[in-house]
Order: sequence, then C-alpha cells, then structure tokens
Amino acid sequence: MSINPKFTVFLTAYIECALWSTTDNSDESGGDPLDNNYSPDDLHFKTFEQMERDCREFWTEHKAVLSRDPGRGGYDFWLTRCDHGAGFWDGHWSDENGKRLTDASRAYGNVDLYVGDDGKIYSS
Repeated sequence: MSINPKFTVFLTAYIECALWSTTDNSDESGGDPLDNNYSPDDLHFKTFEQMERDCREFWTEHKAVLSRDPGRGGYDFWLTRCDHGAGFWDGHWSDENGKRLTDASRAYGNVDLYVGDDGKIYSS
C-alpha cells in the first residue's frame, strides 16, 4: 500500500496542532503547550493509531478539497473538532467547503490529550 504524501502532510499537521494547542496542566496558569516538551514520538501507540484512523477516514471523505492545502487541513481538522475557536469556517476555505468540513469535523467530537505517568501522551 503506497502512502499518499499529501495525506502524510495532513496527518503530521494534525498531530503538530494537537501538541501545540494542548497544555500539560503543569501549573496554575494552565501549563506549557505539549510541543514545548514533547514530540510526536511521545504519543502512546494507541493514541497515534486513533489519530491516524480519524485522519485517514476524514481525508478519504474530503481529499478532493483537503489536497489543495493538506497542512492547513490537518490543523483545521484538529482545531474544528476540538472547538478551539478557529478552523475550517474561519476564512481560508470557501464558505461552502468550510461549512461542509466544519460539520464533518464536529461529528468526530472533542479529543483531550494528557501525559501519563510513563511520559507518553494519551487521548480520552
């Protein structure tokens, strides 16, 4: 099975955005963004598998639009599904595509990441 390089960009951007937008809750101010101290290599394998599965499903459904800007698409998929206040609807995509991608993203629901006692990143 060959890997589509644009899908790889999409998945990588999704993971980068997840680590950037999630904090480790290490202090009263909310903590540091995970990407300050962790990398994609720190994802627990089950967390990575779920991210890849969600991204592959979303990509397969919407690749005609996402392939135009897969990096932005990966970021927007994470931001939109987790309701971070930015995403597919905020102007980068056409109104029609933005609405369609927003509705599809929100159907996936929110994901919360956290660091386990073993130093690996898990999702709930």
